[in-house]
Amino acid sequence: MTVFNDMWAYLTNGANWTGGDGIAALLAQQLLLTVTALLMAMVVGLPIALWLGHLGRGGFLAINISNVGRAIPTFALLALLVVAPWPGTGELGPYGRAGLATLIALTLFALPPIITNSYVAMREVPSDVREAARGMGMTGAQRFWRVELPLGMPLVMSGLRLALVQVWATATIAALVAGPGLGQVITDGFFRSNYGKGIAGALVVAAVALVLELLAALAQRSVDPTRRGARVGGRADALSVQPATVDQPAESVG
Repeated sequence: MTVFNDMWAYLTNGANWTGGDGIAALLAQQLLLTVTALLMAMVVGLPIALWLGHLGRGGFLAINISNVGRAIPTFALLALLVVAPWPGTGELGPYGRAGLATLIALTLFALPPIITNSYVAMREVPSDVREAARGMGMTGAQRFWRVELPLGMPLVMSGLRLALVQVWATATIAALVAGPGLGQVITDGFFRSNYGKGIAGALVVAAVALVLELLAALAQRSVDPTRRGARVGGRADALSVQPATVDQPAESVG
């Protein structure tokens, strides 16, 4: 229990949250790393995967990129990038030391789920829907933007959601090459045998990962066309007005 008491004491000490090396600043650094790496992976991976999925080609390439990306240890890749000929350990603006190497490693780590899910999302659009769109005279671009992408968006968002949480959790390894982020709290705590501090940093990383997962899940639900259609249909049913019936007076007898 002593370790958890130390963890609680570290988290509840306001001094540990402020300053350039406080938890708040390191959390902001890691968020910046995560969002930038995710955006870079989206710019590189989404257009290729979506277009190949639309054409129905390159499935072997997409799946094998995913498999290779999962097989390469991210820390080993980061270590190689740091010692590469370019200034991998140099300062990179707000990304700090080893910022370039860390961004490249995290971007490559985010690519597999984005590429795989985006490709599969396009291929899983029902063939009868494609044929119906083609029968309506839609061009290939119109079918992509108006039919395939809206229907495949939930699965695309699932890949982005997975990449976001994975990159956030993995960004802590930047501290192992003097990079920014909450990994500094974790590594410093365990290096100095201050286990309460190390566990406190890990707890903050886990808590933020849960928040990011929740936000990404809400975003995924919001782009699901079937759920939107169900909501609109339900609202229309609730607002529909049935025609009133007027009782006719009974005919008098005799």
